[in-house]
Amino acid sequence: MQDASESPAPNLADRLRRMALDSSDRPALHWREHTLSWSELDAAVDAAARGLSAAAPPTDPGGTPPRVAIALPNTPDFVIAWLGALRAGLIAVPVNPGFTAPELRHVLADSGASVLIATDRVRNLVADVAAELPALTSVHGTPPTAESPGPMPRPRRGGTDLAVLLYTSGTEGWPKGAMLSHQALLANHEQVAEIEPPVVGPTDTVLLALPLFHAYGLNSGLGAVVHDGATGVLLDEPGPTAGLDEVARHRVSVLVGVPSMFLTWAATATARAATASVRVAVCGAAPLEPAVAARFTEVTGHQVHIGYGLTETAPVLTSTLVGGVAKPGSIGRPLPGVRLRLVGADGVDLWRDGLAVPDDDPDELDISDVAPGTDPGQIVVSGPNLFTGYWPDGRGGPDADGWWGTCDIAYADEDGDLFLVDRLGELILVNGFNVYPHEVELVLAGHPGVVESAVLGVPHPRTGETVRAYVVPAQGQPVTSEELLAHCARNLARFKCPTAVEFVDALPHSAIGKVRKTQLRSAPPTDRTEVTDGH
Repeated sequence: MQDASESPAPNLADRLRRMALDSSDRPALHWREHTLSWSELDAAVDAAARGLSAAAPPTDPGGTPPRVAIALPNTPDFVIAWLGALRAGLIAVPVNPGFTAPELRHVLADSGASVLIATDRVRNLVADVAAELPALTSVHGTPPTAESPGPMPRPRRGGTDLAVLLYTSGTEGWPKGAMLSHQALLANHEQVAEIEPPVVGPTDTVLLALPLFHAYGLNSGLGAVVHDGATGVLLDEPGPTAGLDEVARHRVSVLVGVPSMFLTWAATATARAATASVRVAVCGAAPLEPAVAARFTEVTGHQVHIGYGLTETAPVLTSTLVGGVAKPGSIGRPLPGVRLRLVGADGVDLWRDGLAVPDDDPDELDISDVAPGTDPGQIVVSGPNLFTGYWPDGRGGPDADGWWGTCDIAYADEDGDLFLVDRLGELILVNGFNVYPHEVELVLAGHPGVVESAVLGVPHPRTGETVRAYVVPAQGQPVTSEELLAHCARNLARFKCPTAVEFVDALPHSAIGKVRKTQLRSAPPTDRTEVTDGH
């Protein structure tokens, strides 16, 4: 474990302490009618850190600290619990409070969380499966607190120590925990801080409407507020205008959003007046249609900058803010400190660190005659913001040289700007949340009216993508799309549920029995398609 004395701020909780000392009376958070100053937030986090440390069991013999699961909406309690866990030297496990009982059971059992801070709904669901969660010994509705003038009972953690497990869907169908260190969380802020002009500073007010259990909302939103000493506006009920009233009320200067939010803002008559104070508008988590970005700019007068990243990269890798121009359709250029390659299907680099790679001699340094644009290749990255692998053994992490393949395909244009093309796998991104088809297919297979199903992502104007299911119904077992959607809703979080069901007589298969999803993508819908767009 890194000695905290090696760095003046080895983790985000220590950045909070610094802000409390330097700017004690300045507002740190606004939420509804409440405001917390930096000194008030620091005191609340300190009390929560002591309470969590007392509630958690001792560190296990292998040296891994206890895990604290946090299943709360965007409220001060989430912020206090999150930073309290970091200050107490524990490992935080943010959890989607909208998860179903099976999803909660998996995350809590897999992480081995011993403490849970959650909404009434989540606590009720967990109570029903408590017998399957032997590690979970302490459940709370708000962060437990304890006052003490003495030192924290557990050692401080920072650097390469594990800070957080963020669960993201994996190829096995169940979510897996990406292990992010304190160093990775802080590194991403230091990388963003190299952009000129600054993206976030101490005089900024940042909208925190993105779910804090997601890497984008947690580190790019809340983490940036703490790291840079800005003021955050917590939004747990976006409403029909996606929080524009709060943007106007608190004179928000930095908008951090997803495509559905920008679509709503672009269609709201009061958007120009409400965003008069906005200095920077950033969209990430899912592709933003250029037409939506153009409409937002037309309505508000603000350019929309695009960022790209993954949970495993804490999360930002590229941004159009790096080059300063929001080129339509582009995800921008790598952040300072992020190394990025485009690798062809043959394993040969097509583009590396902003330069096209000659294809005749890999050792050749003179690239003056090489065309700067590239063919599509997999994005492979390295940098201090990368995760260390998946819980608990670090599998699937960066290789021995520090490189990690994202499974996303992109190309670079002649200016060095990157454009996403597709994904190597079948991952579906719904508002930036990962959905793997196999997980949905397993749920559909559990319905007696389903013989076989295939699930894939299709473009959606509001969420970037949505889930579409092709279903072969069982003979003699009549089933409707409404029944299947209700079945999915009982077993999956809302963002994972299909919004369209197409009944087919058979699915196309390869010679080895694998469903040919490319044929499904290219086939026109049949007259048996039933759609329920609940997102």
